Amino acid sequence: MLKGRIHSTESFGTVDGPGVRFVVFFQGCPLRCRYCHNPDTWDFNGGTEMTADELMAEYDSYKEFLKSGGITATGGEPLAQPEFLAELFRLAKERGVHTCLDTSAGVYNPDSHEKIDEALKYTDLVMLDIKHIDDISHKKLTGIGNSDILAFAEHLRELGIPVWIRHVIVPGITDGRDELFRLGEYISTLSNLKALDILPYHDMAKPKYESMGIAYPLSDTPAASKDDALKAREIIMEGIKSGLRKNTDI
Repeated sequence: MLKGRIHSTESFGTVDGPGVRFVVFFQGCPLRCRYCHNPDTWDFNGGTEMTADELMAEYDSYKEFLKSGGITATGGEPLAQPEFLAELFRLAKERGVHTCLDTSAGVYNPDSHEKIDEALKYTDLVMLDIKHIDDISHKKLTGIGNSDILAFAEHLRELGIPVWIRHVIVPGITDGRDELFRLGEYISTLSNLKALDILPYHDMAKPKYESMGIAYPLSDTPAASKDDALKAREIIMEGIKSGLRKNTDI
């Protein structure tokens, strides 16, 4: 029987897609984002082995409170376990449950994505994190470049799967005006865009790093404010409008 490695679940998630949701945190992630607040999900050998039926049984125990929401797979990186993700979302769709994938797409390969496509068949919404629009800066921030991640965004566009773009504002790292404007211009090409979430960086994970004996990478970086996020969103929106004008002129 197919089993996945699961870090944990959350019964009543309110920031993980539309409505109130049952959130499944997958274990294992290839990225090492310098502001990651879940370093305990990195290890691919950690977590607890569970079946999709077990997770759906847990969902069923809360379903009366989740009618306006559904199930969100997050992590870690759910696409690192595409077969299990497909099985979980398939069972969800059989019950008429809305499915949302929260991903950084760090494992996507444009030349070999059949297993991921199988999971996407049962996916109603993708929340995609674009950490940085600049490839070199993205690698410094996460450990990998962004070309395959952007290819995933374009693949979702081709498939017509609705996408929410998420971007975290980190002072001195992801808040440059030129980069934010470029991000907006790129987002303007995603005709399947349904929402844009600009989130302020926070350092509340510091105690978790300390308890795990890991040095916190951004110990000297201040938290971003809501105003910082709002200003960044304005610049991104300028880029989106510029990109849409260019697309119209072509």
